[in-house]
Amino acid sequence: MVAIGRALVAAPRLLLLDEPSLGLSPLLTATVYRVLREIAKVTAILLVEQQTALALRICNRATVLATGSVVLEGTAAELSDRELLMDRYVGQTQVYGRRT
Repeated sequence: MVAIGRALVAAPRLLLLDEPSLGLSPLLTATVYRVLREIAKVTAILLVEQQTALALRICNRATVLATGSVVLEGTAAELSDRELLMDRYVGQTQVYGRRT
């Protein structure tokens, strides 16, 4: 939270966040995302996050990457289909040069 606050002091037009929930308890994660929802109302955010349900609650558009390639992209509503999301993300995983 301190790092996010420090970044906002400069009034950026774009806030870049890489795994803001990493290592946080569920309670702190919920607090961070509650604050990010408010920030997103006035500042554009580019967010990298593995907890997709949290990220989809605050984003307008999302892109899912697997092994460096785009496997799914669309609006938050379109990507809220967990079955499709998991199929595209997990279904595209490569193990030792072959798809699993």
